[in-house]
Amino acid sequence: MSVTEPIRLHQELERIWRTPRGLGLLSAVNHTVIGRRFIVAAFVFFAIGGVLSMLIRAQLASPHSAFVGPELYNQIFTMHGTVMMFLFAIPMFEGLAMYFLPKMMGARDLAFPRMSAYGFWCYVFGGSILIVAMMVGVAPDSGWFMYTPLSSGRYSPGINADVWLLGITFVEISAMAAAVELTVSILKVRAPGMSLARMPIFAWYILITAGMMLVGFPPLILGSILLEMERAFDLPFFDPTRGGDALLWQHLFWLFGHPEVYIIFLPAAGMISTILPVLVGHRLLGYSWIVVSVTAMGFLSFGLWVHHMFTVGIPHLAQAFFSAASVLVAVPTGVQIFLWIGTMMAGRPRLSLPMLYLIGFFVVFVCGGLTGVMLAIVPFDWQAHDTHFVVAHMHYVLVGGFVFPMLAAAYFYLPHFSGRMPLYGVGHVAFWLIFVGFNLTFLIMHLTGLLGMPRRYYTYESGYGWDWLNLVSSIGGFITTMGFALVAFDFIFQFRYGRIAPRNPWKSGGLEWATATPPPSYGFASLPMVEGRDPLFSDPETGRKLASGQGYLAMPRNDWQETLVVEMATGRAQAIQILPQPTFLPLWTAVSTGVFVLSLLFKVYPLSIAAIVSTLGLLLLWTRATGATVDRGELDAGHGLRLPIHPETSRPLSWWGMTFVLLADATMFASLLFGALFLWLVAPSWPPPLMTDLPATILVAAAAALLVAVGGAAFALRSLKKGSGLPGMIVAVAGSAGATALLGWLVWQVPAPTSHAHLALTAAILTYLGFHAAVGLVFALFGLWRIRAGIVSARRSADLSIGALWHGYTAATGIIGLAFVAIMPWLAAVERVAP
Repeated sequence: MSVTEPIRLHQELERIWRTPRGLGLLSAVNHTVIGRRFIVAAFVFFAIGGVLSMLIRAQLASPHSAFVGPELYNQIFTMHGTVMMFLFAIPMFEGLAMYFLPKMMGARDLAFPRMSAYGFWCYVFGGSILIVAMMVGVAPDSGWFMYTPLSSGRYSPGINADVWLLGITFVEISAMAAAVELTVSILKVRAPGMSLARMPIFAWYILITAGMMLVGFPPLILGSILLEMERAFDLPFFDPTRGGDALLWQHLFWLFGHPEVYIIFLPAAGMISTILPVLVGHRLLGYSWIVVSVTAMGFLSFGLWVHHMFTVGIPHLAQAFFSAASVLVAVPTGVQIFLWIGTMMAGRPRLSLPMLYLIGFFVVFVCGGLTGVMLAIVPFDWQAHDTHFVVAHMHYVLVGGFVFPMLAAAYFYLPHFSGRMPLYGVGHVAFWLIFVGFNLTFLIMHLTGLLGMPRRYYTYESGYGWDWLNLVSSIGGFITTMGFALVAFDFIFQFRYGRIAPRNPWKSGGLEWATATPPPSYGFASLPMVEGRDPLFSDPETGRKLASGQGYLAMPRNDWQETLVVEMATGRAQAIQILPQPTFLPLWTAVSTGVFVLSLLFKVYPLSIAAIVSTLGLLLLWTRATGATVDRGELDAGHGLRLPIHPETSRPLSWWGMTFVLLADATMFASLLFGALFLWLVAPSWPPPLMTDLPATILVAAAAALLVAVGGAAFALRSLKKGSGLPGMIVAVAGSAGATALLGWLVWQVPAPTSHAHLALTAAILTYLGFHAAVGLVFALFGLWRIRAGIVSARRSADLSIGALWHGYTAATGIIGLAFVAIMPWLAAVERVAP
């Protein structure tokens, strides 16, 4: 190969993959660009949250402080927790994952670049709604956990709570999009030869985290929707005077809230497992044990939510169970910590700046873990609950378990982002300010908590021994803030004045260092064949070889952005994925979604309907760039490998994406049924005096229509092998339309849903089923159009297979939901006659 050929290869790839300049930057879908934007936006929100924390500490520095009043303090307190949990921690790890995972796994981009861009805009717009509300004095003020009944319409009549419920739900769209994106990308978009056993350890951490998000976030989204429905339409889901229960909100919130702690911790732990072996010069000990422990943490974290509810009056047996589970989760955490310590002992640690932050992590996080075990013990939790001891514990876990590792990763990977090396003098001073100031703030707060100081109070009386402790704690908070400000200046100075970094300055074995630094838009000029967990250790010349075009897909064609799709377990190459070009559609779709959210916030419901239609239309426009009217067959991927393009495979990436969307959807449906059963068993005034008496024939007819839709979709898919799937899709359209109409009629027949939670939940279940039937109708009509346009064939059946998935899920949940609605009146009759 001549010298000019690699140059032409890079020039051609840059032409195909680059993001336009000027306003064209808003059309970016490239994972490198979107990942950086997530990270920068998260840092901005972190700075806002830090300023809010200083306002809190200024108010609590002395008793009877008049710095801020109680109303403003409640908004500041609520927004601090909301910003740090929802607008900083999760988006920060999403950005890091989006930026690094394709590079670590030898791919050119993620599976669904437009979904990443849409998620970013939803995140920024949703966060902006919250910040603007704070600036105009209508920020949420019921705590970042929004406990009912404080957040109900009776006790929070303004729009403050609505801002939280709708804004956070808007932001959660971003989180769910990222979860689907990252899950599918890790499982399917890797370099050939990268089996699951050869994946970078960071990919395992993100895979488990994304799976937890798919299961953990839907209960919060459901709870937010139900509470907003109660506030807007007086449906009594949480009103105990009409069959609701305020504890239902706590259950739904903490079904999300406790896994959230591990969702935040695991990506940071993944960074520790990635950079610690490099910093100490020894391979990570116990790769398989760490994978098993991370998986165990993912499962166990969903059995701990009542850990936060020991004082609400739950039965002692349940307290004992959840207490034991809370202690048990310390075991997989301890496995990881001991393996990290073992790796350090086997290697030769160097006290570089990233290593200092890792040592700070060990000190702070272990202390937070020990206090967590203390709070898992029910008698101690009864004493310390809702005191500053809990606040201190939470910050030791979250700051120690997330912020310290992320700062270590930031200094480790800044050469990759900027192409320049850090200026360590400033960084060392910043570390000691943060470490000393943080411990001064929150170690003292353990003492104020043990002395009985309640959390969330805006002031306190003198004479309880809290005065000087709070003053010292506030001084420590301002020292910490000075440290973070120095870190920000250090980052800026490095980008501007740092010396040019050599390629792979840390001598890592990860593929992310095989790209140029900073990386080009296409990442790799050609894709590698992976034969081990540390490719650069096996062949330090990997980066040069890939840059010269000696890997796969080193032949740009048709202006396509190409990467490879692999078999999930073995890493064997399966198909060529053609990725979308830059487009403004994600931005406009997010704007339309934002209009929908704002119209609900200000109760302009006709506009919300128009916004839904607009959003659906824009999403359908996304499909213009997908599909083809001819079968292309297998194409050359390099080194004698010939592969089909992804739309011509039986299960393309979009099919896997829909599978994980439905997993999250099923979690929401299960949470809805859980809510109904919980209220039936726990809430007062059950069974209600007035029950639903919906016609059995209509319930059966609705279930039958759903089965007709799924049958038609399946028949259409099978018919493609012999001819057209048109007759089957016509049947699917008819079944979906009939189910939508029948379920809509059933919702209308629910009597007085505002009178009792049972009736409100019946209407909610039927609305859920009707919405899914309506979306199924859209899928059926879309499939019908694709067939008539010649875009679907026996090889190009993705559109119909995705629709069949939706119809199957809708039929399954429909039968379960309709049976649930039908059986509740019968159970009520049995309960009334039972002795």
